Amino acid sequence: MQGEKLSRREKEKLRQRQDMLAGALDLFSEKGYHNVSMLDIAGKSEFAIGTLYKFFKNKEDLYKTLVLEQADRFHESLMEAIEEGNNEVEQLEAYIKAKGRVFRSNSSMIRLYFAETRGTSFNIMAGLDSEIREQYNIFLKKLAQVFESGIQKNRFKKISDPYHLAVCLESITNAFLFLWLETPEQHPYPEDPNQILDIFMKGLISP
Repeated sequence: MQGEKLSRREKEKLRQRQDMLAGALDLFSEKGYHNVSMLDIAGKSEFAIGTLYKFFKNKEDLYKTLVLEQADRFHESLMEAIEEGNNEVEQLEAYIKAKGRVFRSNSSMIRLYFAETRGTSFNIMAGLDSEIREQYNIFLKKLAQVFESGIQKNRFKKISDPYHLAVCLESITNAFLFLWLETPEQHPYPEDPNQILDIFMKGLISP
């Protein structure tokens, strides 16, 4: 139960499970789902193959667990960031900062996340794609609420549906993260969130 102190054996099992998932994350993000075997994962995480099967019934089970847990952590961080700030602009700034911070701290996760949320999955298994997309849609609706609130308070112009605005801002941040992933030195993710917000909010046409 939550709050109960784990025994030494339970802590060791938890550590083993985390080591296995970390090894699998590195392999899946580097080689893709189909090019990784359970034997590869066992070797990467330095466990016997039999030990691996005590935790996961097969590769699909391990992959699904990995992707869902990574997505949970990522979306939770973004949800918390959106709650920050005294107004809608500060909330958007916090979201952009948090997204860059979380993704840049784990390039392996970014590859898995983009694979599962943008339709280029290493392996779209029955049920997994819909679960991830449902979670992703919940996050987009949360982001859309920020735009809706800003529109209601006349802080933002109503130039589009709030959900569409959320999709647009999410896509812009993704584009910057893709550039960073490919050429981090040439295209670093902006430290100042206004570099992204200005593109999104001010546009190109001079008044």
